[in-house]
Amino acid sequence: QVQLVESGGGSVQPGGSLRLSCAASGSIFSIYVMGWYRQAPGKQRELVARISSGVSTNYADSVKGRFTISRDNAKNTMYLQMNSLKPEDTALYYCNAFIKTMTRDFFDYWGQGTQVTVSS
Repeated sequence: QVQLVESGGGSVQPGGSLRLSCAASGSIFSIYVMGWYRQAPGKQRELVARISSGVSTNYADSVKGRFTISRDNAKNTMYLQMNSLKPEDTALYYCNAFIKTMTRDFFDYWGQGTQVTVSS
């Protein structure tokens, strides 16, 4: 079994910052691409940022220059530093990871989500 647990969400005023974390645990052989997605009420889930097992990253246009994705492979943990937050960033943020398990199977895993609310 593999679990992804997000943390770091909360409420912040516009212009503020938050740092999200996603910790993967369980029967993990290796983790490939990891990513952050978000879903606002009444909207579809969208990609926020993604990072390969190396250093390759890509971002949604709406967050470029404000958000930074990173990962610590030794800790099986991914981060999302969010600066200059805007009300439109308000959403439930999900962690995603493509993982090879110890049984050599490949699965796409999702966390339960962490709420980010940006409001004055």
